Amino acid sequence: MFLAWNEIKNNKLRFILVIGVLMLVSYLVFFLSGLANGLEQLNREAVDKWEADGIILTEESDLRLPQSLLAEDDFAGEGAADYTALAQLSAIANNGDQKANVFIFAVNDESFIMPNVTEGEVFTELGEVIADDTLKEEGFALGDELTLSSTEETVQIVGFTDKARFHAAPVLFTGFDTLDLLRYGEGTGGESEAVNAFVIRGDHLDQIQVDDELQVVSTNTFIENLPGYTEQNLTLTLMIYFLFVISAVVLAIFLYVLTIQKVSMFGVMKAQGVSSSYLACSVIAQTFLLSLAGVLIGFILTMITSIFLPTSVPIAFQYIEMLIYGVILMAVSMMGAFISVQTIVRIDPLKAIGG
Repeated sequence: MFLAWNEIKNNKLRFILVIGVLMLVSYLVFFLSGLANGLEQLNREAVDKWEADGIILTEESDLRLPQSLLAEDDFAGEGAADYTALAQLSAIANNGDQKANVFIFAVNDESFIMPNVTEGEVFTELGEVIADDTLKEEGFALGDELTLSSTEETVQIVGFTDKARFHAAPVLFTGFDTLDLLRYGEGTGGESEAVNAFVIRGDHLDQIQVDDELQVVSTNTFIENLPGYTEQNLTLTLMIYFLFVISAVVLAIFLYVLTIQKVSMFGVMKAQGVSSSYLACSVIAQTFLLSLAGVLIGFILTMITSIFLPTSVPIAFQYIEMLIYGVILMAVSMMGAFISVQTIVRIDPLKAIGG
């Protein structure tokens, strides 16, 4: 460690460049992990808010909520600890000044998927909705009358809830009678028995009894089959993994070049009795210090960047995950250093000094 630290102090510029490369790679890895988590939450917030174990859909729905169409009496709760019906509609909401893509979820106001109200009040009358609070950032407010692209009827925002986005769009929660009004027009509110799914709670989904035309899937399976969800996560994850490889290769090249430049010095040290294992440990210790500094600076820059990002950027950091990625970056950096270690071990003192 003494030799490693002394060399870093005496060759600051060289090692600052190495730290800079590691800092940029770790910064990108941390930022991508936060972006992946943020985009993941955008797609699944409303589903996570249910705190449910499973969902019942039709067999022909391909696990898509809009393609599933059931009747309220298709499931009576056999085998479930608790269950509730869910209906949904997608539309473009307009308050006169702003437009936003939204999903409208019809829920029973006494069910476990009824959202908590953070501002305003719950819906009690026909045409009232509770909105995800991200709509406030887009210019929507309590009392706004919303026109919807899929109907001539209007709804009014009477309350806001938090963390309720689905497919990256805010959710409006309302009653079944209001959703029927939006679907079928005036005079039909409350008459339809059509729902899109049953949301269930229960530890043993395999014991849920449904007709052959229906299927029971876990909440995680439902989420993973959301359009684009898995592909998006896989793309960002592969980018992070490639960055690990790039980090190892770049650092290996840097250290190898530095080692080649010091072959004669290592040859003299070996001729004086310094063992190859001591020199190898010095390189490993040096790599550890450089990678630790690069990862820490990258983490600090990521946190500073997150402070100045606009709220519209979907980013969410999980510190345990960032810690794991930091350790992996340091580990692959150490692996890259073994090329230099092999070079040091093969140095012949006489040839090195003579060269």
